[in-house]
Amino acid sequence: MTCRQIGVNPACSRTKGARSGISLRSVGFSWCFSFEVSISLVKNVILLDSEGKRVAVKYFSDDWPGLSAKLAFEKSIFTKTHRTGARSEAEIGLLDGYIVVYKFISDLHFYVTGGEDENEIIVATVLQGFFDAVSLLLRNNVDKKNILENFDLVLLCLDEIVDGGIILETDANVIASRVAMRGANDDVPLSEQTISQALATAKEHFARSLLK
Repeated sequence: MTCRQIGVNPACSRTKGARSGISLRSVGFSWCFSFEVSISLVKNVILLDSEGKRVAVKYFSDDWPGLSAKLAFEKSIFTKTHRTGARSEAEIGLLDGYIVVYKFISDLHFYVTGGEDENEIIVATVLQGFFDAVSLLLRNNVDKKNILENFDLVLLCLDEIVDGGIILETDANVIASRVAMRGANDDVPLSEQTISQALATAKEHFARSLLK
């Protein structure tokens, strides 16, 4: 597995991903059009603890059928990455034909997996969006204990970021704001203090982002 640090700047790279070709043809004087729609996909989002045990996972691909295959993949990426220095910046590696982007904080290991042909910058942007949104909602107190105490927030973050493997949103301020609003409006079983803190923090950062 080869690893290197990666900076997240989606504007620097052309997106590669699943393509849907569309072509229109007719006879006579009509024009013929042909173009491709490129959709970036992720295979999974994985959050492990410092021992490689599951904290939160979400798979969007049938590449790993059954629980045993998923657990084997998680063990493999943890074994190959947990001694790296992916704390200040995300790192990227190629494992068994998949792009794996990862970043660590405290006793947690964040991973996002994409296909071999996927744009690594896009995959890294998903990871950073998830990482930063969780940090905002937990007021930078990101560790296994706080994640488990606010597990609903983590699941809501994942719902806002990816749906069926398709990337919906990567802006951490937007994600955190939506999660906080859903937590308040949908009566998600979170403590009142956590909701109020998350809502206030998300609104503050979202407002600042509009002024940039």
